[in-house]
Amino acid sequence: MRVALDVPLAGPFDYRVPDSLSAVKGQRVLVPFGRRELIGVVLDTPEQPSYPEEQVKDILMVFDDLPALSQDWLDFGLFAASYYHRPVGEVLLPSMPSALRKPGSYTGKLSKGGPVARLDRKKKNMKPLEPGQEERHVLNPEQQQAVDAILAQKSFKTVLLHGVTGSGKTEVYLNVALDVLNKGRQVLFLVPEINLTPQFEQALLARFQQVVGVNGIAVMHSGLSDGERLKAWVAIQRNEARIVLGTRMAIFAPLQEAGLIIVDEEHDASYKQQEGLRYSARDLAVWRAHQLDIPVVLGSATPSLESWQHAQSGRYLKLTLKQRAKTTYMPVIKLIDTKKIQLEQGFAPEVLQAINERLERGEQSLVFINRRGYAPVIHCASCGWMSQCPRCSVYTVLHRMPGYGNVLQCHHCGYYGRVPVKCPDCGNQDLEMLGRGTQRVEEFLQEAFPQACVERIDADSTRLKGSARELFDRVHSGEIDILVGTQMVAKGHDFRKLSLVCVLNADAMLFSSDFRAPEKLFAQLAQVSGRAGRHVAGGEVLVQTGYPDQPVY
Repeated sequence: MRVALDVPLAGPFDYRVPDSLSAVKGQRVLVPFGRRELIGVVLDTPEQPSYPEEQVKDILMVFDDLPALSQDWLDFGLFAASYYHRPVGEVLLPSMPSALRKPGSYTGKLSKGGPVARLDRKKKNMKPLEPGQEERHVLNPEQQQAVDAILAQKSFKTVLLHGVTGSGKTEVYLNVALDVLNKGRQVLFLVPEINLTPQFEQALLARFQQVVGVNGIAVMHSGLSDGERLKAWVAIQRNEARIVLGTRMAIFAPLQEAGLIIVDEEHDASYKQQEGLRYSARDLAVWRAHQLDIPVVLGSATPSLESWQHAQSGRYLKLTLKQRAKTTYMPVIKLIDTKKIQLEQGFAPEVLQAINERLERGEQSLVFINRRGYAPVIHCASCGWMSQCPRCSVYTVLHRMPGYGNVLQCHHCGYYGRVPVKCPDCGNQDLEMLGRGTQRVEEFLQEAFPQACVERIDADSTRLKGSARELFDRVHSGEIDILVGTQMVAKGHDFRKLSLVCVLNADAMLFSSDFRAPEKLFAQLAQVSGRAGRHVAGGEVLVQTGYPDQPVY
């Protein structure tokens, strides 16, 4: 048989099945590999090996604790390996929970020519996610037309659902998913970031718990523990989970009866894996839907240029939601030319006044700055020295960390270093902090509005497990008055009391060397603007820029 192994060699590798064992394609097996024993996946069972028989080793064990992985899942992995030029074992095995690919981590039932042994793992006492309160929505004509058009696709078709922020794309997803679930099929729902999964899971539980049961939804993302990820994988492979919700890694879920794939915020760069197997989950979703002959829905208020071109050329079916689903209007967007005014800690007077007005009305404000940390760089005014990472020459960012004080961190490679007390080049002790990040903005707002509850949501403040959900729950409950955030809060969230969005330093990406910089900036501004006025009238977006005449604005 031919076995895929998680090793940096082309593979697959030939092994012999002894008479005491039997194995089929898609099963996991334990095999000798050099001086090690590795778990692999059977890809094929040819009658003749590719090498002389005396060179072929016997497999050691067959794992039959789970159903064999389907042929279409194996074919999907083979395609990804070929398309992205990676050994097939480095595609299939890393997509599985670590407990299923490490000898001794999880065995379940083992076949080894003798009696079946079973290892029962102790279950953790985990607090289940409470279903959200279901709101009965009556679809407006645009939404109903979109639902009907998607349900009319009985085979493979890529559908681009282009709807303005707040237009009710999620409601379209849910109505289409209900039809698929009622036919006994599974639905794969992809979101770009981990922090979006709790609210989507609550919405799915509220709408579909009676259809799929409390355990019928499996969540897959990198923030899960090994045990949680194993539980989700097993539920999917055993066809117990009818809905799979996850980030880009969920595209490799071992679906048994897939009927629909939904990719929300399809333009988001988070769908691209940049380490190990470098892939685009959105592109793989389209290929997998083609392979399974099912529809795939790509939703976004700011579609990627590739998807937009495919829709314009007729390759994708384009559906448009032009109006917000609620009775509220789109927010008013105003550009503030920072070259003509004096800023206070990076804030225009008009922005500070607008925040104060929202506080008086009991409404929430979002201050968006897509740069975490306290200051982007430490600078010596005497000789021009700037703090750089010794590993990769990227500027290091000043962070204020509780218990550690001030540290310099490289956001590219993860390097940490001490803040120098003097310039390493000229000895000048008067070092300056240039620019501002979320920590510095939060500090200023707490001083400027001491009566308000100011909180920061970025990768630093949500590092601990469950902290992001706790912070977003506080936003939804109205406890937080002013929210300072990065791109984590720019998309997918529905803040009922938020009426003002302030964008600081919008020009940061304008002159980037990335050829997609204008596209990314436009998408970012459109997405974060969509958080304002979704449930309250008078939504307003204030964008500070030094280049208001740039075409992207």
